[in-house]
Amino acid sequence: MNSFLPVSKQDMAERGWEAYDFLLITGDAYVDHPSFGVTVIARVLEAGGHRVAMLAQPDWRKPSAFTALGRPRLGVMISGGNIDPMVAHYTAAKKRRSEDAYSPGNRAGLRPDRATIVYSNRVREVFGDIPVIIGGLEASLRRFAHYDYWDDKVRRSILLDAQADLLVYGMGERASRDIASRLAAGVPVSEITDVKGTCFVAPDSGYCCYPAITIPSFERVSAGKTAYAQANKVEYEEHDPIRGRAVLQPHGNQVLIANPPAMPLDTAELDFVAELPYTREPHPMYDAMGGVPAIEEVRFSITHNRGCIGACSFCSLAYHQGRMITARSQESILREAAALTKHPGFKGYIHDVGGPTANFRHVSCQKQIKHGLCKNRNCLAPKPCPNLDADHSDYLALLRKLRQVPGVKRVFIRSGIRFDYMLQDQNGEFFSELVKYHVSGQLKVAPEHCIDSVLDYMGKPHIEVFERFQEKYRRLNQKHAKEQYLVPYLMSSHPGCTLKDAVALAEYLNRRGRQPEQVQDFYPTPGTLSTCMYYTGIDPRTMKPVYVARDPHDKALQRAMLQWKKPQNRRLVLEALHKTGRTDLIGYGKECLIRPDGPAPWEKGKRGETRQDRRSGGRPGREKKAGRKPARKSGKPAGRPSKGAGKRERKGRER
Repeated sequence: MNSFLPVSKQDMAERGWEAYDFLLITGDAYVDHPSFGVTVIARVLEAGGHRVAMLAQPDWRKPSAFTALGRPRLGVMISGGNIDPMVAHYTAAKKRRSEDAYSPGNRAGLRPDRATIVYSNRVREVFGDIPVIIGGLEASLRRFAHYDYWDDKVRRSILLDAQADLLVYGMGERASRDIASRLAAGVPVSEITDVKGTCFVAPDSGYCCYPAITIPSFERVSAGKTAYAQANKVEYEEHDPIRGRAVLQPHGNQVLIANPPAMPLDTAELDFVAELPYTREPHPMYDAMGGVPAIEEVRFSITHNRGCIGACSFCSLAYHQGRMITARSQESILREAAALTKHPGFKGYIHDVGGPTANFRHVSCQKQIKHGLCKNRNCLAPKPCPNLDADHSDYLALLRKLRQVPGVKRVFIRSGIRFDYMLQDQNGEFFSELVKYHVSGQLKVAPEHCIDSVLDYMGKPHIEVFERFQEKYRRLNQKHAKEQYLVPYLMSSHPGCTLKDAVALAEYLNRRGRQPEQVQDFYPTPGTLSTCMYYTGIDPRTMKPVYVARDPHDKALQRAMLQWKKPQNRRLVLEALHKTGRTDLIGYGKECLIRPDGPAPWEKGKRGETRQDRRSGGRPGREKKAGRKPARKSGKPAGRPSKGAGKRERKGRER
């Protein structure tokens, strides 16, 4: 097994190092696997001849924790981790999470809120004017002035709050390697101003090296929501490695300069990065703490692509990885699969061959190779572009080869797939073999909603597309004698979604006999188009007003409607149906969502609560029997199904 990167002075001494070049600090535990961004950057720098040490989840309350490995010779690179630390710490309802899968033992609280800022300021405190470069998802999504959901205000670029010299956005291998090489050659960090995929702060716009566009300043976007929406629109439009310009945003008497995006790695470069000497395991120092749970999802998975043409409004992928698809070679992936079979824990199952979206392996059309992606049009939604090249032949050939690797029993696809893209492929071989060989009982898909207007705000296809996919999936399962299910992801409270829309979605699901287990309340993460809508009430693509459910109770009502059968949601469901005038959905018919057991709970006092209310989370009180029909001689309440009938009903729902 290849060795881990040094995490202590003892590790460096064993390598014979008296000094090292770069200290990489991360908010995650140190997992030496290519799905952890900071590990990828560390291994790329190591391959470039630099000496790299890792400092994972240092105790930010102690300056000494940041000097434990000594001062690096060239600089410090900092990442908040694989996900934004605020998302790692808080739910969409802003409640503190009790677990963190990216920390040893699933333990929460091992990184600070806004980790990149905290770590960077500590580094400044202990190392002074050493070059500090921030990157990773947290920095990437917060590179411009941005609405912060947790503070409920616009914050300035994270680069200023972190007091860092450079910010690397996007995937970062090219930029990090270039910066490291220049620092090693003695170039002052203040002179590294032309690296694509980076941001820096300058006294004025004259320091910009590329054609540029200026967006409203931090002060303007903080004071005016129209200005914020205008800025967000330009930030998205210019995030293209071929046609994108530099974007300038004044902050007080300084200017944030975001250079154009770096070109994505090509196939040979992706192969190189994927096959660096990762141990593919958490560092052994976590063994006594219970390991790092996040490894379980990726240990026996293979990433074959980057980028996503889906461009969902609420997703950060378009703003981070970009919309241009690049993919590894089949040969590289087959070598990785063969290596997995030699892992002592491998049982013959490759859990995933995917990426941001599993079924993309090439650019969406030939036009974008020369001109970049279209500025004002998505490839798939609301309708597929006529130029879309929906072809799964290369992916299908790869999966067929993986199934033949000695030691591999099954190859699954667990990343999300774009079902609308699949339906555009006129050759049905991939869909057929997906169902026959690559579904592990459940297939994840994301229709998200059923109302066209809401789906348009989301950047998703209309529901009839999902219905066509669902029907084809059902027929193929019958053909191949499979009992496999779709797991549809649904979202409540997205901008543009009213309470009436939420009720309509519940009604739609009820008609189809579905009760979703997985529901996501819209989470306004930094930088996305949907977050811009949430904050401003404006769709930045059209600059038209959009309805937004901001009140926590309004959001709770929408979320409850998607899981209307849960007893704890009864009060909210009743309230939502009364508010929307849909009391026709309260009753005993199959089209009804909920039974009318007494008056609405919020209309009654403590003594008026029924047993059903207490079951659904109401306050405890004396049971009121008035109004019930007398019990039959059998002892069963009149008008209620027998216990056996209830069991049969539950079994029917499970099937």
